[in-house]
Amino acid sequence: MKRRLFLKSAMAGSAVATAVGAGLLTPSMVFANSADFKAVSDAAGASAAGAGKGSFKFKAPKIAENGAVVPMTVDASKMDGVTNISFYVVNNGTPLAASFNLSGAQGYVSTRIKMGKTSPVDALVTAGGTTTKVSQEVKVTIGGCGG
Repeated sequence: MKRRLFLKSAMAGSAVATAVGAGLLTPSMVFANSADFKAVSDAAGASAAGAGKGSFKFKAPKIAENGAVVPMTVDASKMDGVTNISFYVVNNGTPLAASFNLSGAQGYVSTRIKMGKTSPVDALVTAGGTTTKVSQEVKVTIGGCGG
């Protein structure tokens, strides 16, 4: 009996691995949200001028020596009712780099994201039903040689 169970599990596992390898099983939630997130990012950019662009602090390096670990910090602790903080990297294959849903927490997030190449990075903060965006260009160098 244990042999049959092992063989069934092995067959099911290989079928799943084949489907993942063929691209049939993907994290569709992430890919679907990245297109929706672009629309939200554009809308927030249009409303950011009137909504108080500097209402939160966004800290990112101007030059990142290693694109695999780029530190980002958003301090929206002075804003009331922060429900979401997200990072959007325009030139990444999957632009939505990180999204944090906050409920009852202070609006402060510090994380490291992955960037494939030089790109503008948008930090979006949703508070009180409105989304505010701050952008910054981050240059990713190869090998940390500054060029």
